[in-house]
Amino acid sequence: MSPLDPDRLLPLEPSARTIARELYARVVTAPIISPHGHVPAASLLDDEPFGDPTSLLITKDHYVTRLLHANGVDLRALGADADPRGAWRLLAEHWHRFSGTASAYWLRHELATLFGVEDDLDPSNADSIYDTVAARLSEPGFRPRALFRRFGIEVLATTDDPLDDLADHRALREDDSFTGRVLPTFRPDRYIDPDAATFEGAIPRLLAATGRPATFAGYLDALEARRAHFVAEGAVSLDVGVTDPTTVDLEPQEAERLFARILAGPCSAADRLAFRGHMLLQLARMSVDDGLVMTLHAGVHRNHSTATHTAFGPDTGHDIPVPTGFTRALRPLLERFGLERDLHLVVFTVDETAYSRELAPLAGFYPSVYIGAPWWFLDAPDAMQRWRSAITETAGFYRTSGFIDDTRAFLSIPARHDTARRVDSSFLARLVTEGRIPLRVAERIADDLVSTIPNAAFKL
Repeated sequence: MSPLDPDRLLPLEPSARTIARELYARVVTAPIISPHGHVPAASLLDDEPFGDPTSLLITKDHYVTRLLHANGVDLRALGADADPRGAWRLLAEHWHRFSGTASAYWLRHELATLFGVEDDLDPSNADSIYDTVAARLSEPGFRPRALFRRFGIEVLATTDDPLDDLADHRALREDDSFTGRVLPTFRPDRYIDPDAATFEGAIPRLLAATGRPATFAGYLDALEARRAHFVAEGAVSLDVGVTDPTTVDLEPQEAERLFARILAGPCSAADRLAFRGHMLLQLARMSVDDGLVMTLHAGVHRNHSTATHTAFGPDTGHDIPVPTGFTRALRPLLERFGLERDLHLVVFTVDETAYSRELAPLAGFYPSVYIGAPWWFLDAPDAMQRWRSAITETAGFYRTSGFIDDTRAFLSIPARHDTARRVDSSFLARLVTEGRIPLRVAERIADDLVSTIPNAAFKL
């Protein structure tokens, strides 16, 4: 079977496959809406050629580096200072170990559709494939802006520090030669979570940058001022990543006392939990006021390996999921703001057990709650099918976020969206063949999943 079988991920049953093909054909060329990701605006502003195959397809993709590391490869051999061709040979040597993974599926898609490479990697062809990819990367059509157009990206959101001046976004927006829509995203983790690795000193820097006093009211005002800056520069959302999504509603005087203890530090685990939980509630309150969509990525133990974090830093493949609950955790926030129709709270998890038990019922009642697409370890074909099966009977299709690629690997964006479109076409085809929805309804849903639904959830 070719690595790019035209019917990949579609049902085996003939009648369902026929319907899935028709549904997929409706959306295969639809524009890509990517409202949460990590591709920097500077790469599109500068439009510099990509350096080499390894830095593009391996080094920045921790899905790839983590599995190589698990199979005995030293991360030093894969990093920015490593020999690019040597790292590529290591991937080829271990390529068979990626069989069945989403990483292999995406890389096959990228190599075939972008570089014309349909042979699977192995040590005998590693150098020739490396040379083929490297040669293509030197062509004008492989610069970031050209690929942005080729991929059909309609909206691309970045992830940005609240104190970023967003000059790259502004310059890109004012550049008449670039017609794409690239949006900043407010990422306040280090300023609201005492357990964040870079929390120490973050609040004083925020207060100093905004000229606000070291009071809780001043701190909230500082965050609101920076959010206003992001809104003025085109932002539509903020993104918060926490291990525990517990929210806490504190009285103003209690919050002020807690803030003083947090600033004085170090503080207890109970204080850290209460502060982070209250700030999640305050961020939702701010979203009611300024309209920013609030996305919440919960349930990951960041930097699980201390030795790896010390040697290589964050985002190097050792963030590990933990069990996560939402019904009790979000209730204080939802008691205050859950019925506010201007609040859009998009909740993501890597704990599959929460889908049917908690997230689908929450989104099936609260007008403010949307179910985030399968994320991280779950953004793979089988997991996407499980997600649809778990949530649809309770919340339907229209209480979801639309697909989220959440990637730093720019070239994988179309591969990931194509995966979601195939999986959704297959799921809809099953519902049609089982007599659960008419074909005309499935056609509308297929169209809406790539346009109306993400546009509505992210207020685009």
